[in-house]
Amino acid sequence: MAADAKQLPALFDPTAFRTFRFIDRELDARGHVTLRYALDEAIFFVEQFDLPVPAGRVPEADRDRVDGLLSLLHWVAGVSYFKTALPPSVLCESGTPTPDAAALLDALYSEGLAELAYTNSLAGLPRPRFPSAPAPVQAPVSDDAPSRVLVPVGGGKDSAVALEIVRRSGCELALFSVGDAAPIARTVAVAGLPRLLATRTLDPRLPALGDAGALNGHVPVTAIVSCAALLTAALNGFDAVAMANERSASAGNVQWDGVDVNHQFSKGLRAERLLSAAVEELAPGMRLFSVLRPASELAIARAFARMQPYHAAFTSCNASFRLDPALRASSWCCDCPKCRFVFLALAPFSTPEHLSAVFGRDLLDEDSQFAGFALLTASGGHKPFECVGEERESLAAIRLLGDDPRWSAHRVVRRLVAEVLPQHPADVGDPDAVFALSDEHAVPAALLADVRAVLGA
Repeated sequence: MAADAKQLPALFDPTAFRTFRFIDRELDARGHVTLRYALDEAIFFVEQFDLPVPAGRVPEADRDRVDGLLSLLHWVAGVSYFKTALPPSVLCESGTPTPDAAALLDALYSEGLAELAYTNSLAGLPRPRFPSAPAPVQAPVSDDAPSRVLVPVGGGKDSAVALEIVRRSGCELALFSVGDAAPIARTVAVAGLPRLLATRTLDPRLPALGDAGALNGHVPVTAIVSCAALLTAALNGFDAVAMANERSASAGNVQWDGVDVNHQFSKGLRAERLLSAAVEELAPGMRLFSVLRPASELAIARAFARMQPYHAAFTSCNASFRLDPALRASSWCCDCPKCRFVFLALAPFSTPEHLSAVFGRDLLDEDSQFAGFALLTASGGHKPFECVGEERESLAAIRLLGDDPRWSAHRVVRRLVAEVLPQHPADVGDPDAVFALSDEHAVPAALLADVRAVLGA
């Protein structure tokens, strides 16, 4: 049972805890998930999900697959509570991970928390080691086209492009989201596709622990959403989850403690491969891949610019997704790295009038925005800890805008061309190289023609 709020310490000392415990997990017939954790014998946590299930019951035919993915969700979601103290050891009381699941968890609970460790000025990364049980013998994964695909939607441009690629492939598909923030609901309405809606309830005492001294910072949330999507897919007869994670997500922000500190670690290719391998062990027949992995953010922006119906629906600004509903913005804040990057990425394929209508302002004609745009190229510091593209993508966008009479006279564009571009070799940020699709991906061969058709010029 979770400790009563009165039992929480007035002062929380992260160094006082030695072990993070995975106590147990439950999934009832209505799709209600309960995940229990603890720090030593002192502080207990409960996280809950409500997942859609057909006819209000868990399908018995897929019970083994469901149980495996429930275990994976339990292990991955625990990172939100482990982060409060970063104890040196973990104890898996409800079952031991398979080898590939343990490898995934070792990475998520160390490199996935690198930003948190870096921004909290800790001595180094947390490096707990997860135990592992013998791996089951599994048949190799087929590269045939999946039959039923679930596409998570986050309300931004990337998931809109991903769902349209899957729609074009002819696969049966439905959308998935954790929560129903306004940009998600609007995107779902434009897509006109069925959606499986999940809700997530964090332990409500996390803010109080933070106030008392618990560590706080970024966690690999995309891995948690991916696991919730996988479990929902298994509960509803889908055989694949198609994520919308791009090539650029694999690029880190800054080097520290021997690793790339990457805000988007759990969106990157390495994390995708680790998660896919764990899924193969725990839920044979279920597949996870990112349909956008071959592409840069700039290539995705070019494709999205052609999808006009979504332009009034989407929002990539994180102010719309704050945990506290009272602090959520309804649209673009126009003063954060995410707003600037999306504006910059879309500008070469849009008119100033159109983007001003979408965002409410013309960010590239406001002198006060210059330093923020320059930082996207790592000029004046490292790339911001946000879901933004690689520095070379921002440079490519600036090169395109400098040659575009619609944009070249804008005040910020003029300064970027005059002050930022000369700091970089002429071949860094070459648009053709940035637009080229990569061969490093796990997209099923049957979907590649659709990827190229949507993401091509």
